[in-house]
Amino acid sequence: MKAGSRIVPILCAFFVMGFCDVVGIATSYAKVDFALSETVAGFIPSMVFIWFLALSVPSSMLMNRIGRKRTVQVSNAITFVAMLIPFISYNFVTCMTAFVLLGIGNTILQVSLNPLLASVVKGDSLASSLTAGQVVKALSSFCGPLIALFAASTLGDWRMLFPIYALITLIVWLWLALTRIREDEEQVRGTTVRQAFGLLSDRRILMLFLGIFAIVGIDVGTNTVSTKLMIERAGWAVEKAALAASVYFVCRTAGAFAGSILLSRMDERKYFKINILLAVLSVAALFFTGNPKVVLVFVGLVGFFCSSIFSVLFSFALKARPDKANEISGFMITGVCGGAVIPPLMGVATDMVGNQNGSLAVIALCMLYLVFCAFHRQTANP
Repeated sequence: MKAGSRIVPILCAFFVMGFCDVVGIATSYAKVDFALSETVAGFIPSMVFIWFLALSVPSSMLMNRIGRKRTVQVSNAITFVAMLIPFISYNFVTCMTAFVLLGIGNTILQVSLNPLLASVVKGDSLASSLTAGQVVKALSSFCGPLIALFAASTLGDWRMLFPIYALITLIVWLWLALTRIREDEEQVRGTTVRQAFGLLSDRRILMLFLGIFAIVGIDVGTNTVSTKLMIERAGWAVEKAALAASVYFVCRTAGAFAGSILLSRMDERKYFKINILLAVLSVAALFFTGNPKVVLVFVGLVGFFCSSIFSVLFSFALKARPDKANEISGFMITGVCGGAVIPPLMGVATDMVGNQNGSLAVIALCMLYLVFCAFHRQTANP
């Protein structure tokens, strides 16, 4: 079987990975349907994303025991069940149960899918392929609200989104089941938690893990602060200010697409250096401008230049210790919790400074760490 025919179903699984972002639109509907307070509604996304911190390393250990492809299939099965629950029975408890299962399935998928792709794609093409996967994931996230709108307007109920997602998940599961993938680096072995965390003694792995933590924090933080910048500096209403988040998302998707092409043609270390420096300059510009159009431009540039850095860091880590790819994948995905840690720090900084420059300062510090990673001689060395 040609490599291309094996890559396509794996890339399609990245579309399932994007299903976790449905929690955003689902929270808005659930808040109205169940008359939830802002506090309770704000807790709903935690049902999904808390599992990245709790289950990433255990998922890598499961992958060691049953293999990468089987672990991906387990995640798809959990996601399939999660998507059926709120369609079969729709109440607050079943919705929370569905979101918990969605988070568990998505965590397992994010840990196992990148190493599975690495089983098919080798060498310098890995970073480009990982970025292509992120493009597919971004398209999934973009399509979520559109599918919900289609379900509500054409099918009569927004909950029809869930069986649509369940069907897509089932198709991906069947496609992967029929695809032969040789996991030539895979060994069925046991790994203790102590042995797994022992990898952090490798300074390069630790550096890259913190890089993942920082880039996810930048992603979530910029998406969050973009709307607030438009409210603070342009005086826009919340509904109009949300345009900034849309601009950020579109530019991030475009950047990931461009990155998948560029990374197949240029050295990933050079790509990393150029893009993080341009991202720093874009954030620096946001400190000094109040013009709405200029703010939107630089918010979009941050998304564009940072879009592929996650994939580059992940590629560096997998190639640093290919014999421990499963455990390393678990660590890297644990770093997604940066998206939960950085925004609260931005809030504290904003309260201290009195304006959104405090939030921008936290984002800038994260970027400066990534500049350090980009130019550190050990970051990408084998």
